[in-house]
Amino acid sequence: MAAISPPRALYGRQGRPLSPRRRALIERHLPALRPAIASDGTLDLKGPRPGRDRLWLEIGFGAGEHLAWQAERHPDVWLLGAEPYRAGVAALLARGEERGLANLRIHDGDARPLLAALPDACLERIFVLFPDPWPKARHRKRRLIDAAMAARLAALLTDGGELRLASDVAAHVRWLLAALRGVGELAWTARRAGDWRQRPPDWPETRYEAKARRAGRRPAFLTFVRAPRPG
Repeated sequence: MAAISPPRALYGRQGRPLSPRRRALIERHLPALRPAIASDGTLDLKGPRPGRDRLWLEIGFGAGEHLAWQAERHPDVWLLGAEPYRAGVAALLARGEERGLANLRIHDGDARPLLAALPDACLERIFVLFPDPWPKARHRKRRLIDAAMAARLAALLTDGGELRLASDVAAHVRWLLAALRGVGELAWTARRAGDWRQRPPDWPETRYEAKARRAGRRPAFLTFVRAPRPG
């Protein structure tokens, strides 16, 4: 198994207190959807069988717009989301209830223990959309994607699997490219500027992206593909 940085403190806004309805959603639905990670590192996804069922993962799904969109259009795929903030978890649960989505699983915490527990070559797609760029130099160690994380994500992908990322901060885009292009098993699919400046049609706009565009920031959309394993 590839090395991965240990879990560390989570930083950022906690959000407003949840409404009674949102709290009820979490109490009613989350226990059945939350993966169980045992003390020995084994994982129970409450239904999906890693390595046998089709499984996609979004790390940091925010309010869940993208994850719910993908789940609705791909009912034959299990959509696993990792998000530590309860407001985002509650928002995704509300979307799932409204749309009758039965193919969601939610890890409501730091993604690193989940990534360590998942078996290699079990994810067809991984999404990391607009992670916190931590622009100040003293905070860069807090960025989600580093060399160890890039290697772990590559290990988790199936052969030909996709890693999709987005950022609206140019310096962070360069950081992401440096980390990911340092992993030999990952190939960046871009061949011309339009390949990373335009969002693919099967990649919906989220509220964060719309906010970035209103502020005059131009997002970059990066797709990497996992190379076949030897033999």
